[in-house]
Amino acid sequence: MDTFVKSSIASGIGMISLDRPEKRNALTRGFIEQLKVAVEELSNDETLRLLVLRAEGSVFCAGMDLAEMQQRASSESGKQEWQRDSEVYASLLLSLFQLSVPTIAVVQGPVLAGGVGLILACDFVVASDNAFVMLPEPARGITAAIVTPFLVRRIGKGAANQLLLSGDRMTADRAFGLGLAFAVEPAERLQTRVDSLIKSILTGSKSALAITKRHLQACSGGKLGEEVAMSIDVSAEARETADAREGLAAFLEKRKTKWQME
Repeated sequence: MDTFVKSSIASGIGMISLDRPEKRNALTRGFIEQLKVAVEELSNDETLRLLVLRAEGSVFCAGMDLAEMQQRASSESGKQEWQRDSEVYASLLLSLFQLSVPTIAVVQGPVLAGGVGLILACDFVVASDNAFVMLPEPARGITAAIVTPFLVRRIGKGAANQLLLSGDRMTADRAFGLGLAFAVEPAERLQTRVDSLIKSILTGSKSALAITKRHLQACSGGKLGEEVAMSIDVSAEARETADAREGLAAFLEKRKTKWQME
């Protein structure tokens, strides 16, 4: 199996990098499983004090690998496979979200679809000023169901509605204004800002930071695990529709969609 994830730890700082730049870091099931393993391995390291998630190439993450999704659509066990894909992805996001140490997503370029879930599961998003966030799922006949609970928690229902239903790009500056991004910097200053943030976070004690994260999550309202479990079913349901098959086929064939009209 190809390896799409690089991970390391030094001086208490864990680093995980998405490493499939030739495919814009599109997420296959195997890729997601590798990310989950990397998160779990670092979380079990007693020296871990902070985790940084970043990506190789010009695109942070283009979302799910639509070619693999199309293969699921033609499979006799497509529904079960889609359900499993959703479960694996949701498990990764919860693993990131529930880490006891602070987490930083370093966003050097565009983030689409399932990639948005990755950065929302992190405590801080530090973005390049040329980055943008986009949820184009409806244009593919599917939904961003599993991303939705994380998005609503970060920016509220009103702003989440706009991003989820319009499919429009959200600029890095707009993401900052809504609280999705912690900081936005020119590309050449991105690492400097990340280093400054790391230094600031590490002035806090490991136990105090862990207690603070746990308290913040308890105060956010609702039970994220229950919402994500519901979202898995919604995601799988949407992928099973005729519109989903048409949307994926149209995207891969580079043609306009032909939606069913009811």
